[in-house]
Amino acid sequence: MYPQSYPSALVPLQGVPYGQSEHPGIVQHTTVNIIAEPPKDHIIWSIFSLFYMNSFCLGLAALIHSIKARDRKMVGDLPEARWYRSTVRSLNIAATVATCVIVLIFIITFSVIAAQENYYYSRYNSYGYYRR
Repeated sequence: MYPQSYPSALVPLQGVPYGQSEHPGIVQHTTVNIIAEPPKDHIIWSIFSLFYMNSFCLGLAALIHSIKARDRKMVGDLPEARWYRSTVRSLNIAATVATCVIVLIFIITFSVIAAQENYYYSRYNSYGYYRR
């Protein structure tokens, strides 16, 4: 079946099967170094919060903690930088929510005042007489 020019086809493969080591007692390990991404410092969001959403001075506190997070990241103290990052994120979220609530209250208040004014204005004519 096999031609004489291919004698290696009849000889079994020599060597170690795939996935097994040459020495039965030695286990081979593969080490993978995963470099963790440095934490974000959210400085742009903090600056935006400082200038546009600084209700209760939360934007200023967020900016200060953001700078501290950046400093800790540059020094290499990643756990401390992550702690500052979580504080910055919480402060920015609180500043955003507080500002949105305040703006919503103003919009509702002015809408109610305008509706009341329009109602009372339409009830009286230009001479001050009550219209039914």
